[in-house]
Amino acid sequence: MHRDDALTRRTFLASLAAAGAAGAAAALCPARAGACPGPGPASARPGPILTRPIPRSPTGETLPLVGLGSWITFNVGDDVVARDSCTGVMRAFFAEGGRLIDSSPMYGSSQEVIGYGLRKLGYPKQLFSADKVWISDGEKGPGQIAESTRRWGVPHFDLLQVHNVMSWEDHLPTLFAMKKAGRLGYVGITTSEGRRHGEIEKIMRSEPIDFVQVTYNAVDREVEERILPLALERRIAVICNRPFRRGSLIQRVARAPLPAWASEIDCASWAQVLLKFIVSHPAVACAIPATTRVDHVRENVGASYGRLPDESMRRRIADEVAKI
Repeated sequence: MHRDDALTRRTFLASLAAAGAAGAAAALCPARAGACPGPGPASARPGPILTRPIPRSPTGETLPLVGLGSWITFNVGDDVVARDSCTGVMRAFFAEGGRLIDSSPMYGSSQEVIGYGLRKLGYPKQLFSADKVWISDGEKGPGQIAESTRRWGVPHFDLLQVHNVMSWEDHLPTLFAMKKAGRLGYVGITTSEGRRHGEIEKIMRSEPIDFVQVTYNAVDREVEERILPLALERRIAVICNRPFRRGSLIQRVARAPLPAWASEIDCASWAQVLLKFIVSHPAVACAIPATTRVDHVRENVGASYGRLPDESMRRRIADEVAKI
């Protein structure tokens, strides 16, 4: 997954000040188009949180439709203020009903920052830990996985994915063996920015993977043609990265007011409209926006509540975004 909020260290710390540092409250007005006032607490949401089954789960396990990414946003090194702010984002994420947090060895200090936050939060039971193996030498994969596990501080991962299908022929047998031994819940592969779709499709057809992670949003829709239908056919859960195109989609729609029809799908902001476009596709299990802000994580997870767009509304959203 690639970053949704392309923040440098300086802009990250500036965002902390703008949001009132680590303790940013829900009453903050999100700096997004059509997002003020912000969404209320989970208890005030329209109905229960929406989830989707993991097709290959032997127990019928489900995931809320919006998760949490960590690329760039959690890469804050040893800065205690920034780490505590990330912990605040995670606290709000879990409080709103979120489960899946996604990271990778590629993401700098993000794994360690997640582990720091989980320790401070007492390792919430609902956590669905999703990480990746990202190394060209297949023999070094188990060592990297062990180090990632240590950084998170979890006994094992719920999901491990071969990041950008790097050396997947070597890594997938390792992951399948871990799953068989009960040391891993699910196995997946990832790509981003529309790359390697041919290879992704090949793996989906030939390997018994449980998850595939791809880029999908109201503008980047190539996966609708083959990847998403194949995921439904092969019973593979889909995680969607870059839902806001590293923030550029939010900036784009900010030029237009929130349409009146957004209330028909219980959306209080453009961010929720964009997320509901993604998660309303039946193949999608979860979208993983990244953020440094408590108010934004609440807003994002709010897309896991209320009515979802039907096919007609999905076309309307895509057409509206294309015109802006």
